Amino acid sequence: MPRLLLLVFSFLCALTAFAQGAYRSLDPAHPILFSGKQVTYAGDTITLGPRAFFIDGQLSDAEAARQPYVFNSVNKAAAQLSADSEAEPMVLYIAPWVYWLDNPDDTVTRRPHRGNTPYALEIDCPWLRFQGLNPDAANVVLACNRGQTIGAVGNFTMLRISGDGTRSENITFGNYCNVDLQFPLKPELNRPQRAQAIVQAQLIHCNGDKVLARNTRFISRLNLCPFTGAKRVLFDSCHFESTDDALCGTGVYLHSTFDIYSSKPFYNTTGTGAVFLGCALRSFAGPHQYLTKAGGPVAVIDSRFASETNTYWGWQEVVPHTLRNYQWGVQYGGKPLLIGAQNPQATVDLEGHTALDGYRFVANGKPVYNTYNLLRGNDNWDPMGIKSTVEQTERATGKKLSSLPVQLVLTQSRDTIETGKNETLLVAKAFRFGNYPGTAGPPQWTVAPAHRQLVRLEPSADGLGCRVAPTNERDSAVQVVIQATAASGLEAAALVTVLPQILEAPLFKKAPRFVFRNGQLALDYTLATPFRDQSDIKWYRCRDAQGANPIEVAVSRDKLPLRTYTFTAGDEGWWLMARISPRHIRSEAGAAVMVVAPRPVKATDILAPRNLLVTDFAQLSTRNQPRVLPGFWTLGHVAPQYRENQYPADTTRDAWYFGAGSEGAGGMQGLLQGREGVLYYTPLGMPSGNMELELELVPFKTAGQGFSVAHRYMDVLVQWDGTTRSGYGLRLIRTTRHSDAVDAVLVQYANGTATPFGAALSTSAFRGTCTLRVAVSGDQLLAELTTKAAAPDKTKPGVLPEVRLQGRIKPLAGRGLGIGYHGGSPTMVRRIRAEWKNLQGL
Repeated sequence: MPRLLLLVFSFLCALTAFAQGAYRSLDPAHPILFSGKQVTYAGDTITLGPRAFFIDGQLSDAEAARQPYVFNSVNKAAAQLSADSEAEPMVLYIAPWVYWLDNPDDTVTRRPHRGNTPYALEIDCPWLRFQGLNPDAANVVLACNRGQTIGAVGNFTMLRISGDGTRSENITFGNYCNVDLQFPLKPELNRPQRAQAIVQAQLIHCNGDKVLARNTRFISRLNLCPFTGAKRVLFDSCHFESTDDALCGTGVYLHSTFDIYSSKPFYNTTGTGAVFLGCALRSFAGPHQYLTKAGGPVAVIDSRFASETNTYWGWQEVVPHTLRNYQWGVQYGGKPLLIGAQNPQATVDLEGHTALDGYRFVANGKPVYNTYNLLRGNDNWDPMGIKSTVEQTERATGKKLSSLPVQLVLTQSRDTIETGKNETLLVAKAFRFGNYPGTAGPPQWTVAPAHRQLVRLEPSADGLGCRVAPTNERDSAVQVVIQATAASGLEAAALVTVLPQILEAPLFKKAPRFVFRNGQLALDYTLATPFRDQSDIKWYRCRDAQGANPIEVAVSRDKLPLRTYTFTAGDEGWWLMARISPRHIRSEAGAAVMVVAPRPVKATDILAPRNLLVTDFAQLSTRNQPRVLPGFWTLGHVAPQYRENQYPADTTRDAWYFGAGSEGAGGMQGLLQGREGVLYYTPLGMPSGNMELELELVPFKTAGQGFSVAHRYMDVLVQWDGTTRSGYGLRLIRTTRHSDAVDAVLVQYANGTATPFGAALSTSAFRGTCTLRVAVSGDQLLAELTTKAAAPDKTKPGVLPEVRLQGRIKPLAGRGLGIGYHGGSPTMVRRIRAEWKNLQGL
């Protein structure tokens, strides 16, 4: 009995201590009163219970344990959550502090429990509310500090929340992997960034609807992910800091601010896209600022852009013909700005159009952002409480202000139509925000004047459809844009490839035959047609006059017949075969015809220098060719034991292809790989291992980081033996030290195992059009990397504008060259030049 009385007395003393003020909230300017069972803040008293938890990181474990609904960590509280309803949400009342959802001092690397994404905390709780008890969101911080390759395998993400109705207010969600944590209320809680290299360090994935963030800060850099995955989400008076691939592509951003540190804050938007209402966007990127990387709808209303460096704001870098985005009242530096001025067809200014009412209207002389129209869905969700204002204004003006569509979309039955054969049916569909079907009335169907002779438009009886009949009398296909414009000002476009009438494949007027001349083998033939020849020709090396064991070595591209083949040293002793599929500009390809040369290639046929190899890959076959053969290219995927398994390459396709680049290699053509690939060349009979290899490279990444994530790399190899996988080379590798540079280091391969040697140098040179040279001269390995790109605006200590390396080696028997690509993000190879000779250095 005495012990029981003592426990009761101690418990009552604890409650009295809380009530008498022993508890002190961290911010005296905004006090919190805590009695143990109740919390009073800003005049409101909250009784704690199963749906109302209080969290304060100042509390000791013993203090928090005294009450069932009091915690000193978010993680402990999350373990006790119960699923609730919209009428009775589960609320976490959080006092000022820094709450680490993942232990920043734990050295164990985080790995996914399932899938590819590791999470700090996973919560399954509908109608969960994070309520900060301070008006300054910077004073209540939920934190982690891990990212891809920096403390984690995969794109580390703070939270995964399942359920509708998630809400946050007066909170900071921060991934401080690449950002310093500053906490003025208690500087002892400050923490420097984990690493300078900017990697994918994410915040919140969710799968619910009706998500609301108010006065919430979202802090990270790459792949910010603020409530990414939500169906309808409103960000009211929030702040965002990010680089690329960062923002939620389904969000309505109201009165929010953005600090953008790279050129493409959205990867893409989906459905009806994202909307900015009365926002302020500051760019700290380069001269060109875009909104999306991979496209999608965006509307920017009454918003302000600012930057000290930008000269251009666009929707995306490469604008599709069919993109239609909306703006109104956009300013840059206090002056009107047309977003995407270089592609004006993609921008619809809503001035004078009733579609603007779906975003903004005027009530009693004051502007109102129409969040009710955007977010009401089918359940009248009204997070800003403006429904009555909308209805009153509708009655006063006679205008419809709710259930207004914000998107017009065209579906088409065919993308390609042929004159005299078929046609396509376009159907216009309107959508309210959130991908809810809407009504916009029959649109006006138009085509550009230059293309009116190529198609005939036949609107349907209700006007919502339009049959497009091809009338192309030209010799070549033409891409035609059909536009639909609703009375409200909404627009949509469809791209249709309009072919002339396709004729039968041509016959040969003169059968194909081979002619040896001037170091080349010419394929001599004539088609029985007046139209331009576009025959598809492939060249093979074969073992005999019957075409046995063919290996594809060269191909036609871009509908240009490859009628001549230039001999190289590797052709000696092989029979050449051509496979020609006759076709002209107006026909499909006909049945292929095989022609084999009457004799093998002789040494005297070859005029090209035997010690020199130069190619831009424009005619090189990129079909997988895994064998290591003298005089041949070896192309293939990285062997499984050397492959990055988290994001494996698609091995059902060829590892390499010739094609158009994008991003940093936009507007260029060259040799490209998937995520990984190997490319070797094995020469014939080179007596000396002295050689020089020069590559012209263009990485897709533009900041200098080269590859998709840290530890991804590319090896450029010399004295290479593709059979034993032995040789020397230069490795370019992205590290966790820099997000805008790579390290360059010499490597030696021995039976597939690479060992770096010598000092690794950091460089910003791997961007734009680069020249990479590797050479062997006696017992010296030399390498350099330079770029034609302009120098960065800011240089970092220890990061060189170009690099040169040299190391002593033991010469090897290999004479080949190669590329081992493990970069993730592609790099275009525009040209290779290799020369075998006695070298005196670079």
